[in-house]
Amino acid sequence: MTVLATVSLFIGTRATWTAAIRLGHPPVAAAVSVCYAAILVCGVLALCVRGRGALARVDAAVLGVAVVLVACAYLLDNAGTDEGVLTAQAATEILHGRPVYGSPWPWLFDAPRVGLTKTMAGGGDYTYAYPPLTALLTAPVRLVVHSTAAATLVTSVALVVGTVVLWKLLPAPWRSAATALCLGFGLLPQYARAGYPALLAFALLVPAVVRWQETGAGGRLGRYGVLRACCLGAACAAQQLAWFLAPFLLLGIYAVRRGERGGPGPPSRARERAKARAALVLTARYAGIAAATWLVANGYVAVQGVHAWLTGLLLPITQGAFLHGQGLMGVSYYFTAGSSRLAFYSYASLLLLLGLLAAFALSVRRLGPALTVLPWLPFYLATRSQDGYFLLMTPLWLAAAATVPPAALATAWRPRLPRRLAGRRGRAALAAALVVPSALCAAVAAASPAPLRMTVTPRFTDGARHGITSLAVRVTNTTGTRLTPHFASRTDEDASLWWPIRSGPAALGPHASAGYVLRPPHGGPFAVPRGPHASVRLVAVTDEPMTVTTAPVPAGRRR
Repeated sequence: MTVLATVSLFIGTRATWTAAIRLGHPPVAAAVSVCYAAILVCGVLALCVRGRGALARVDAAVLGVAVVLVACAYLLDNAGTDEGVLTAQAATEILHGRPVYGSPWPWLFDAPRVGLTKTMAGGGDYTYAYPPLTALLTAPVRLVVHSTAAATLVTSVALVVGTVVLWKLLPAPWRSAATALCLGFGLLPQYARAGYPALLAFALLVPAVVRWQETGAGGRLGRYGVLRACCLGAACAAQQLAWFLAPFLLLGIYAVRRGERGGPGPPSRARERAKARAALVLTARYAGIAAATWLVANGYVAVQGVHAWLTGLLLPITQGAFLHGQGLMGVSYYFTAGSSRLAFYSYASLLLLLGLLAAFALSVRRLGPALTVLPWLPFYLATRSQDGYFLLMTPLWLAAAATVPPAALATAWRPRLPRRLAGRRGRAALAAALVVPSALCAAVAAASPAPLRMTVTPRFTDGARHGITSLAVRVTNTTGTRLTPHFASRTDEDASLWWPIRSGPAALGPHASAGYVLRPPHGGPFAVPRGPHASVRLVAVTDEPMTVTTAPVPAGRRR
C-alpha cells in the first residue's frame, strides 16, 4: 500500500511543475522538484524499513508530500468552474445580507471555464442549487480572498482535512490507500480546485461512515455517536449527494442494533419487540440529531425565504436538466436517434433507489459492507449521469472496506420471510426481483423511438473560414402529443448553446410537419470541426414530455 501510494504521487506532478515554470512561479516549481526527491526517498524507505512503527512514519511522510503537491497545484490553478463561481457568489450574497436562492446570476457564466446547465425547456439554470453550508464557510474567507479562490480554498482544505481524518481513522495497513485515493491520483484535487461542494460533504461523511456498524453499540449513542450524527447532518447541508447515503446508513444502524444480543435467557417475542423498539428509538435519535444539525446549518438562508430555499435545494432534481453523462441515457443520446420517453430513465433511477433500499433492508448481513457504494448506482440510470456522481465519494468505499468487515454484520437483523424465500437463494431472488421494475423502465426509455423526424440542410459561409450560417430543418412530429422543440448542436460529448429559431412554429402538433430556420448561437458562423471523424449533429429536445431527437448535419461543401 505504501509503495502504491508513493507511485501515485507522480500522477499529475509533471503538469504542476510545467505550469509553475510557464506561469512564472519559481518557488512553486522548486517545491515540486523537492517533492520529486521526497517521492523517491519514500519509495526507498517503503521497501527498506523494518517494523510497523517505521513504516507508519513513512506512510505519514507520503501523506505530507501529497498535501504539499495539492497546495502547489492550488496555487497555480484556483479559479474554479461553475460550482466554485456560484459558491463564491453565494458567499458574497450572504456577506451583503441578500437572498442566496432564487436569484439568477447570468453574468457569472461569461467566463470560459464556467459551464451553464441547460434545461430541457430551452433555457439554463443561472441560480445557486446547492445546500448552503459550503457558501457559509466561504463567506468569511471571501472577506480576505476577493475572488473565486475563496470557494476553491474551502473545498481544497476540506479535501485535505477529510483525507487526514480518514487516514487517522483507518487501520494502519490501509492508511496509504487513503493517501493514494484521495490525493495521489490527482482526480479529487482537481474537483476541489474546481470548487465542488461534494468535497466538503465527503470530509464530513468520513466520521459517519468509518465503523458505522459500531454506532449506538450497547444501546447508547455516546459522544462519538452524537458526533457521527452531527457530521451526517452537516454533510447533508453541504451537498445533495449525502442525502442518498443517509437512508442506507440509517437502515444499516437499525438492523445492526436490532440484531445485538440481549440479556441471558432464550429469545422471546417480548424480548424481540423490546429490541426492535430500542433499536428504533436509537436510530430515531441519531436521525433527529442529524436533522437538527441540518436545520441549524440551513436556518439563516431558510428564513430569507422558505419557498426559494426549498426550491433551490431541490433544483438539481426538479430542474429538468439537459442530458449529460456516461450512464445508460447515452443509448438514447449518443448511440440511437433519440427517445420519446426520456422520463422513464428518471423513473428507473427512482425505482432502483427504492429497490436497493428494500434489498439492503432484507440483507444487511450481505450488502452491509457495500453501504457506501449502493447509493450511487441509481445515478447510472438518470438523465444526468456524469461520472462525478460516482467518483467523488469513492474514498468512502475504502472507509467501508477497511473498517466494516462482514463478520461485524453477522448478527444484523433481517426481516422474516415466507419459508420459500427464507433461504439464501430465495433472498437473492427476491432482491433481484426488487430491481426488475427499474430495469423495465430503463428498457422502455432506451427502446422508445425518437419522437421527431428531422431533415437538415446547412448553409455555409463563402470565405476561407468554413462555418455554418444557418440550418434549414424539416421536422415531422411522429407522436400523438404536441411538442415544443428546442435545438442545439453537438460535435462531441456535450451540446452547444441553444440555436435560436429564426422562423418556424413554437410548437408542433401531433403528426404535423413544419420547416424551421435556425441561426447559430451568438449570431456568428458555427465553426465546423475538421478531421476524418469530425461530424455535427443537430439535437432537438422537449420538456413536457421529455424527449430527445438527433440527426446528422451534412458536411457539404463551402459555398
